[in-house]
Amino acid sequence: MSDLSPRVVLLVEDDGDLREVMEEALRMKGLEVATAANGVEALQYLREGPLPAVILLDLMMPVMDGETFRKLQREAPQWAQIPVCVLSADRDLAKRAKEMGIDIFLSKPVNLDDVVSIVNQFL
Repeated sequence: MSDLSPRVVLLVEDDGDLREVMEEALRMKGLEVATAANGVEALQYLREGPLPAVILLDLMMPVMDGETFRKLQREAPQWAQIPVCVLSADRDLAKRAKEMGIDIFLSKPVNLDDVVSIVNQFL
């Protein structure tokens, strides 16, 4: 994990208002936040930016959903070690997260304090 940037969080969320609120809350805690509106943008960030310490990932997004992003992330050795927390309103969230190899997830609407607490576990 030494290749990960210790204070960068990648927030992948298609809802612009929610993305903005979460980004601001994380920045207020002194974190650097990179954002993406879908899985394609998130993959582009991983290719170009510093690797994040953690990825906050929405499941239901246009262009490329969270499950497809996660599959591609896990297939790339340079990205596979990055921890992911899924954020979703999906009723089967626990099952879907487990199928994706993710142990940490939050149901929407998320509590911002919970998000910050989870992010801090990886910093």
